[in-house]
Amino acid sequence: MVNHRTVEANGTLLHIAEEGEGPLVVLLHGFPELWYSWRHQFAPLAAAGYHVVAPDQRGYGRSDRPEGVEPYNLLSLVGDVIGLVHALGERQAVVVGHDWGAPVAWHTALLRPDVVRGVAGLSVPPPFRGDRAPLEVFRELYEGRFYWNYIETPGVADAEFGADVRAGLRRCLHGLSGDNPANESPAVPLVPPGTGFLDLYPEPKELPAWLTEADLDVYAAEFTASGFTGPLNWYRNADRNWALTAPWAGAALQVPGLYVTGDRDVVTAFPGMRELIPVLPQLVPTLREPVILPGCGHWTQQERPDEVNAALLDFLGSL
Repeated sequence: MVNHRTVEANGTLLHIAEEGEGPLVVLLHGFPELWYSWRHQFAPLAAAGYHVVAPDQRGYGRSDRPEGVEPYNLLSLVGDVIGLVHALGERQAVVVGHDWGAPVAWHTALLRPDVVRGVAGLSVPPPFRGDRAPLEVFRELYEGRFYWNYIETPGVADAEFGADVRAGLRRCLHGLSGDNPANESPAVPLVPPGTGFLDLYPEPKELPAWLTEADLDVYAAEFTASGFTGPLNWYRNADRNWALTAPWAGAALQVPGLYVTGDRDVVTAFPGMRELIPVLPQLVPTLREPVILPGCGHWTQQERPDEVNAALLDFLGSL
């Protein structure tokens, strides 16, 4: 059974869900998600002998929501993970992240290999730091239409997502899934001037099979209470994160790694991704061969829980 409590980590109060006993596995969600996005992973991983812990990351759900943009920078988020591991009385953990949780997981492993004994990223592959700040690069590449550039203006995306929380989540979760026929050939999300991010994704006629009305109830209730500004501030730190990670430019991942994605995930359409993913094991020698899930969209562990659980358990068993 999944239990809930609040722990203090890195000076931040984090709501966590947990199940099982044994070696620690920390599961980090993305946007717009919660601990709940890992609901299908708790029982299988706990049954295999692991202590499974999924926090609401800072800004989300029932965890602390600091004011301002800067507190959501990548180093602070890595600090939360390290603080959480120690607050749970452990010296090491396997860290797994999806979407925005993946960069946090990869950087936690990169910066603190003494604490992370294995790392897995879903949707977003290991980071390769470019030679220019990303928001600037995307602004030039897509003439300001890339969705990160739309989000970077404070208050705009916050209001859009907050106008009708349940409808917005339904459109986003379906729109980026493998169930959306448009993702048979994934495309970079570009927001034309005068429109919003959610305008890219029409109201679905029905929910995909992996997302129930009860699931949507959980997400809608939490985001109605907590809002979207904290989560969106993660995006607004993209250039700050690039500057803060300069000391680790060219640093190599030292711990075993796993990358899992779907072939209908829009992230695979980002610049350079189609060329990068096949050669990841050559570029990152500690990384296994990537697991590519046919027909799967962006919400990897929710859309394909059985395949993701099998991949995670195989990886965990190898450590």
